[in-house]
Amino acid sequence: MKTMSEVVGARLQTAARKLGTVDPLQYVGPLLQRTFTYPTGSPEYAENALTPGAAPCEPSFNEREPEMLRFTILPLTPEHSPASRRNEATREMRRLIAPIFGHGALNWFDKRSESWRGTGTENRLHYGAFFGSAYDTDGLHASKIYYEMSPNNIDDLPANLQALVHTAQEAIPSLTPVFTSISCNKEHGCQRVTLVHRGPLRLADLGPLLHRLGLGHQLASIMQVVGVSLGGLFNLPERSVLIGLADKEDGPEMKVEVLLGMIPDLPATFLDLLTMGLAERPRELHALGKWLRAFTPETTDWPGRFSVLSIRATPRTPARVSLYLRPIEFEVSQRLSDVSRLQLAGR
Repeated sequence: MKTMSEVVGARLQTAARKLGTVDPLQYVGPLLQRTFTYPTGSPEYAENALTPGAAPCEPSFNEREPEMLRFTILPLTPEHSPASRRNEATREMRRLIAPIFGHGALNWFDKRSESWRGTGTENRLHYGAFFGSAYDTDGLHASKIYYEMSPNNIDDLPANLQALVHTAQEAIPSLTPVFTSISCNKEHGCQRVTLVHRGPLRLADLGPLLHRLGLGHQLASIMQVVGVSLGGLFNLPERSVLIGLADKEDGPEMKVEVLLGMIPDLPATFLDLLTMGLAERPRELHALGKWLRAFTPETTDWPGRFSVLSIRATPRTPARVSLYLRPIEFEVSQRLSDVSRLQLAGR
């Protein structure tokens, strides 16, 4: 029987070939081998905080960078501790950043990650960290780490992100921080903080926060993408929404993530409804179709199940979509397939 690393590696290599990017195994092959050592379908993979019910490797499509191969994993095997996963993800970030993006980028990352890679938080960790990477025709485009955090860690954020969190919680008190992500690429780095909304959420209730961030004009487009894609659903259930905040050069960026596994009766036509919103952007629509085909096995006509719908906007850029996938080949347990990553993270 094949190991899960063989299955994951083969799918990522196939996707890279179909998308026209470099082979990601040149960069993270050993990490994948250390992570997916069990046989295909092993139930030990099911209880993870990234993709419950499936091996923890989650590819995603980004409308702003549609030609890339990107994916996120929960590093190391199920028996490893959260602190071990955090340390492993940190080592991978540092190993890739210095030779590819330069020592200036490494120094920036070390400064931003110092509070998160220390030894004082082990007892409060549930999963530790996720690790992500993105590839284009030239090689590694970006590397990213997601550090688990709690409300007690807000003071560890940079001042600009602390201010954004306080603004968000003043506008929507039911928001609670769950992780911070730090990414580096060839040109710059970015840190984001992500909060979970506790309780049901009416999309219109995002208005006060968007206005405080100078993004009030983006509410209509966010509501349109989410509402149309979910078949007219504008009231989202308990803990089905994450809000990401970052301070970009052109102003605050807000990212709304809908955890699709938490949506009851997700329309069978979800993908058709989503692509309606891309009809006026034919390049991105074509790229989405190409991405879906890249993750569709030859023996089936469908790539898997969609896990997250993400919409992000800044003051100067319209809402742009990202879509996250649970490839059908990575599924190991139907019992957990509809459980959100936040439930298993004990949030």
